Amino acid sequence: MDWGTLAGTALGAVLGVGTTLVAERARWRREHTARERAVKQQLYAEYLGALSLTTHQLRDLKRDAGLSREERIRRAGEVLGSTAAYNLRYQMLIIAPEPLGTTADQAFRCVRDLRDRFDGPDVGTDPEWSPTMSAVSESLKSLRAAMRSDLTSD
Repeated sequence: MDWGTLAGTALGAVLGVGTTLVAERARWRREHTARERAVKQQLYAEYLGALSLTTHQLRDLKRDAGLSREERIRRAGEVLGSTAAYNLRYQMLIIAPEPLGTTADQAFRCVRDLRDRFDGPDVGTDPEWSPTMSAVSESLKSLRAAMRSDLTSD
C-alpha cells in the first residue's frame, strides 16, 4: 500500500469535512441573524403600536367631556394596561441593545407621564397637557429612528 495515496485521501477527507462544516456554520449564522431580525421587527412594531395606541386612547379620553374625574382616572389607568405596553416594555429591555432599550424606556415613561396628567384636578384645562404630548411625540420619533438604525445595522 502506498502511504502517499493514503495520506492524500485522508487530507482530502479532512478538507472536505472542514469545508462542509464551515459552509454549514455560515448558513446557520445567516438563518440565525434572519430569525433574530424578524423577532426584533415584530417586537419593535408591536411596542410602537402599543405606545401609539395608548397615546391615541388617552387623547380621546381627554376629549370625552361626559366623564367624571374619577371615571377618567380609572379609564386612564386601564388604557396603559390594555395595550400591552407594560409587557412589551420588558421585552424591549431584554431583547433590544442597551441604548435602544434606554430610548424605549424613555418613550414609555413619557406615555406614562401623559397618563398621569389625568390625576390632576381637570385634565381638560391642564396647561401641562400640550408639553407632555410634545414630549411623547418627540420620544416616539426618537424611538422610531433608533429602531430603524438597529434594524439596518445588522
